[in-house]
Amino acid sequence: METCSINPILSHSVHQICSGQVVLTLATAVKELVENSIDAGATNVDVRLKDWGAELVEVSDNGRGVEEANFEGLTLKHHTSKLCDFSDLIHVETFGFRGEALSSLCALSNLSVITCHESCQVGTKLVFDHKGHLVQRSPHPRQQGMTVSLLQLFYTLPVRYKEFQRNIKKEFTKMVHVLQAYCIISTGVRITCSNQNGQGKRSTVLTTSGSQSMRDNIGAIFGPKQIQSLLPFQQVSPTENVIEEYGITDTDLPKHVTGFVSRGDHGVGRSATDRQFFFINNRPCDPPKVTKLVNEVYHMYNRHQYPFVSLNITVASECVDVNVTPDKRQIFLQKEKFLLAILKTSLINMYEAGVNKISLNCTPVNNSSEEPIVIFSSTVHGFSQISREIFSPAFSNANSSKPGNKSCVEKASKCIPTQKTLKSFFRNAVTPTRSPVVKTSTSTSDVLSYGKTSCIDSKQDDAESICDLTAGSPKLSPPYATVDASDVKNETLAENAHIHPTPVVQPASLSPEVKRAKRETPYLPLEEKLKTLCDSVEKPIKADAAVCIQRRAVPLQFSLPELSGKLSKLREKQKQSLGAKLSYRRFRAKIEPGENPSAEEELKKEISKEMFKVMEIIGQFNLGFIITKFNSDIFMIDQHATDEKYNFEMLQQHTVLQGQKLIVPQKLQLPAVSESVLMENIDIFRKNGFEFLVDEDAQVMERVKLVSLPTSKNWTFGPADIEELIFMLSDSPGVMCRPSRVRQMFASRACRKSVMIGTALSDSEMRKLVDHMGEIDHPWNCPHGRPTMRHLANLDLISQD
Repeated sequence: METCSINPILSHSVHQICSGQVVLTLATAVKELVENSIDAGATNVDVRLKDWGAELVEVSDNGRGVEEANFEGLTLKHHTSKLCDFSDLIHVETFGFRGEALSSLCALSNLSVITCHESCQVGTKLVFDHKGHLVQRSPHPRQQGMTVSLLQLFYTLPVRYKEFQRNIKKEFTKMVHVLQAYCIISTGVRITCSNQNGQGKRSTVLTTSGSQSMRDNIGAIFGPKQIQSLLPFQQVSPTENVIEEYGITDTDLPKHVTGFVSRGDHGVGRSATDRQFFFINNRPCDPPKVTKLVNEVYHMYNRHQYPFVSLNITVASECVDVNVTPDKRQIFLQKEKFLLAILKTSLINMYEAGVNKISLNCTPVNNSSEEPIVIFSSTVHGFSQISREIFSPAFSNANSSKPGNKSCVEKASKCIPTQKTLKSFFRNAVTPTRSPVVKTSTSTSDVLSYGKTSCIDSKQDDAESICDLTAGSPKLSPPYATVDASDVKNETLAENAHIHPTPVVQPASLSPEVKRAKRETPYLPLEEKLKTLCDSVEKPIKADAAVCIQRRAVPLQFSLPELSGKLSKLREKQKQSLGAKLSYRRFRAKIEPGENPSAEEELKKEISKEMFKVMEIIGQFNLGFIITKFNSDIFMIDQHATDEKYNFEMLQQHTVLQGQKLIVPQKLQLPAVSESVLMENIDIFRKNGFEFLVDEDAQVMERVKLVSLPTSKNWTFGPADIEELIFMLSDSPGVMCRPSRVRQMFASRACRKSVMIGTALSDSEMRKLVDHMGEIDHPWNCPHGRPTMRHLANLDLISQD
């Protein structure tokens, strides 16, 4: 084998490899350019994209510009004006400091720069190659500042470029979210982002006014409605309990936290963490522990939503390490536990002070010796006048001990047909059950019967085998009648017993309570009658006595080692055949609420939609479940849940909600990003019953007005459903989706029109329900989360003994 010598990688290859690690996404590219503009002292930054950034990314600013002496080193690797030595990194206050951004962008796209320094009268256009070398320069009219243009981002990396083009709208959404953070924290800087598709009109995505207040920047991006739901962060010192919880000893490290968070009222928060922004020394970052803590505290007061968060943490620069990841989003912080203690104490103090206040109409009574007594105006009138006798009949009827009532309840319960137990399905599937022929006399002196379902009672323990008759067996004798001892409670029942000459189908097994009731029967007259019955049953059985037959002995050659060898070979063959048939145990999840996710994953992995059509219908269990068999696997299907999911998906696909026109168009005041998402997916909103009046020439937040709302019987919808739909379409643009309240309406309708539990189904009806499971997208649970199908057992793994 040839040994390869260790050689240095070519500088050009090193440049390409490292560049792909610095700039990973569209968001990273825009972030680097915006940071350069802010570091250059710009007060106006304009981000322009074409075709969501796939064709062109351009960032212009009015900063200081680049001097002519720095043209050559502008895009070279590790060339920067921010620091000269490693020790300078501790005190760096700018966003960028490595000198990697423009160099990496040169390697990934066609980069050109138009710049004009404050000392120059005319601007200059610079063109660079993929290595970062200046290849062309020419005069170009421009005011003070710089413009960086990126053409065909990632086209030098074919695989990444193809993936980038395929997911361009998702990349654009992530870029907007990153840019929003710089819009919030960059006070005094006006940032604008716009996009142009093809030759169409340029649309504004987001814009700020250059205000000196973080609150104003939040309002400019997310609208005035978001501002109304915010609380200013009020920092307090950590309490002793919190200090003890985090094990803090040194609390001298100064930390100052400013910003805003959502109120804890329900409906004020967000359905996801899409509006949470954290900054350390004005630098956007992603601190996982801080994010987790803020959400946990908020869930103490609003457990179903997430807060809007914009917090800026100011600490000494020597206590922060920002040189951790290429995108500088991960930051190491000294004594982070103290910061967590401050945040936890402050947030709890804020929410305890305002969230849980309930205004009540009450009148305090002054009393010097006792605590104030609060008298509520909304009392329950006349409750003291309600006597106990009004409620006593309702409770006495349920637990009445009168003989007449008790017998009526027992008679009603005994008239209900007994269902086959689940055990009987496996008994029939694994080993055939023999049904003994029981011959009885139909004489009134020997036979007692009550109801349609009864059982033979006997003092002997083996009398249970007589009762174990298989339901639906073809070997049943001509008409016979039996006695259920649990029905015979007193002399009145014994005297009123009747004979039914029709055949009686027995349940597969008896519950322990019924058996115990038989042994505890104390009435002697009934025992005598039952004894007579048992004598009549035993007569034909005693007639089948064994007959002695003389047999002759024949000597055979026998070898124990040979027999053991054959047995071992037989066992090996059985193991091989079993291994070939079932190489692994496919279903391991138990039928428990905690194992629903793992059970669904197993079903998704092992069951395809085509399998439902070939599943064998075994029968219906407990008037609520369909037992099916596929190969050797037995499944239980919830008849109501599966029919409900089928009806729900049909409603989702084919229902077009009708809209109700508004008298006056309603202003929505949506952020620029939300307006863009709405206008791009206007057809999906129309299918959900929303109609809009779009004016692309209007100002941001006033381009879209609501003119029609969907209505359906008692269900009404509003702007909150529009915002939810916009959020869903931001993650999956162009995909048909419904707001959660529309889904709830469809789920309610689907539930009411589905097959209910307790409904007996024919074979064709069960076949139809099972076939429908193969026609829907997600057949594993109903809209309310109830599982539709579970694996019960594998017949190959059940012992034949």
